[in-house]
Amino acid sequence: MITTQPASSSRTAAATAQTPPSANQGMRRSALVAGTALLVLAVLSAAANFGVIQRLVIPGDATRTARDILASAGLFRLGIAALAVVVILDIVVARALLTFFEPVHQGLARLAAWLRISYAVIFAVAISQLTGVLPLLSNVRYLTTFSAGQRRTEALTKIGDFQDIWHASLILFGLHLILIGYLAVKSGYVPRVLGVLLVIAGAGYLVGSSSALLVPGNSVNVAAFTFIGEALFMLWLLAKGRNVTPKA
Repeated sequence: MITTQPASSSRTAAATAQTPPSANQGMRRSALVAGTALLVLAVLSAAANFGVIQRLVIPGDATRTARDILASAGLFRLGIAALAVVVILDIVVARALLTFFEPVHQGLARLAAWLRISYAVIFAVAISQLTGVLPLLSNVRYLTTFSAGQRRTEALTKIGDFQDIWHASLILFGLHLILIGYLAVKSGYVPRVLGVLLVIAGAGYLVGSSSALLVPGNSVNVAAFTFIGEALFMLWLLAKGRNVTPKA
């Protein structure tokens, strides 16, 4: 006697075979890792950028910038260290999101990961400009041939180079977000609206960074209005990501 398995049972078995429990656990773990890393990253980058760099650096005023940085040398070093940790966390996020979105499209998920890693590498190059600021402003022997004014101007130039390189790297970051947004829309396990908002956030970085490169000193800070997608996605990963199950 031949028995047939109900179609619904067959589909359930097929879905289970396609997405084993271990894969689901890996995705859920990666969601938690990505969400946590994004939260810490956001706090550190905001503290370093707004609490240190923008607080101590006065555009066009090398003398006051030098005075403020030397008066808060420890804080300036902490800001650089925080940005270095941000680079590491960006790589962690890239790896976690790769695992999270691989079930949607492996090739695009890998491309998105490499875009974020490339962004992190260029951002590290930008941060290296800041590491040369304090030595320039300190009274070290090998710099005695340069006047104090020349050293202050060079220090301000290095800070400007940091910002320019960072703006350039954000083009890669914007492309990363657009791909992540597309994968989120196609996933079936991330709310579509989050995917759309991530695409908008990525486009905001592209517009802002491109304008900064094309018209130096006249950038359009679109990301200040479009970042909401990043924030909501981070919160969703922390609150709901541990419960995701990819659709068969």
